[in-house]
Amino acid sequence: MKLLSEYIEKNQSGSVRLIPQEPEDMWHVYNLIQKGDQLTASTVRGVKSESKTGSVSTDRVRLSLTIAIEDVFFDSYACALRINGRNIAENKFVAFGQYHTLDLEMNQPFTLGKAEWDLISLQRVKDACDITRQADVAAVTMQEGLAVVCLMTQYMTVVRQRIEVPIPRKRRGSTTNYEKGVQRFYEQIYRAIKQHIDFGVVKVVILGSPGFVRDQFFDYMMAEAVKAEDRAIIESKSKFLLVHTSSGHKGALEEVMRDPQIKARLADTKSALEARAIDKFYQMLNDEPDRAFYGYHDVHKAAENGAIGTLMVTDELFRAADVPTRKKYIRLVEDSQATNADVLVFSSLHVSGERLNQLAGVAAILNFPLVIESDGESGAEGDDGEE
Repeated sequence: MKLLSEYIEKNQSGSVRLIPQEPEDMWHVYNLIQKGDQLTASTVRGVKSESKTGSVSTDRVRLSLTIAIEDVFFDSYACALRINGRNIAENKFVAFGQYHTLDLEMNQPFTLGKAEWDLISLQRVKDACDITRQADVAAVTMQEGLAVVCLMTQYMTVVRQRIEVPIPRKRRGSTTNYEKGVQRFYEQIYRAIKQHIDFGVVKVVILGSPGFVRDQFFDYMMAEAVKAEDRAIIESKSKFLLVHTSSGHKGALEEVMRDPQIKARLADTKSALEARAIDKFYQMLNDEPDRAFYGYHDVHKAAENGAIGTLMVTDELFRAADVPTRKKYIRLVEDSQATNADVLVFSSLHVSGERLNQLAGVAAILNFPLVIESDGESGAEGDDGEE
């Protein structure tokens, strides 16, 4: 993402002008946009005109439109973003108050205006425009007949392709059909890797499977690369990391991120930092439960006592439709930062974020044990802890 301009007033109102440059940037924009914000972007709209003879024709006209946002739809697979709202600026083609849907496009600038830019939104803009955050991990989980090719960015785990190939069973005296099925399966994985993985960016490619499927595929891939003189694969041989997983489904990546070998290779990435934090939380919950709190009620109490060492919260909570809910989590972050706590905002589309969502989306590792009176709603989101 590229920041073109930023105008934030002392009362925190204002606007930013941005250009999305990567598919992941659409995820950042999705997290920035709230109902009631104002969005200005280029769009195409069908405009009807009537000739002197009475015939009616429709021309597609590109124009700049400003809408008050009412609905937002994000397609995580295609990284596409559609925003619906009412026109709030004079325009000769679109009446004031008329509905229009804007499709945000790559490499097309837009301006987002807010009545209040809170610290979470401003940090999101900063992170999105940080060129060091690019995706540098790819993963392929597989089992016989099934493979899932994923790109793991700092904020998302995106399934780029799911491969399913029927493989006949081995028969006594003949394995020809079985071997042909496996060959077709490996061919499709190889093609998917070449199509979806940019070896100029990716530092590690994880191959995970139960049994020896990963090893057999890796041998096949390297042999094919040598035969085809595929230098991208050959020169990236050291980037491939073969690990055991219980299945070939995307969910197996949760196991992968806990693997010490993987943690060592990804030690400097945001995803590894989050994986270590959530692992430490679960260990603490087992060994010292008075230092591991989750759910808004208990974490809020810990923040009031200045006890939080590490706060973990999913970005999903900052997309809450009602403003009070969003603001209470922003205050929780501010209160934690005021006592020098480390704050980690997990992406709900990343495997670590999915694990945190199982804990109501918010958890904390405390600096010291804390015992609080429980009202039986620990971890429940019904009690907002407002004073």
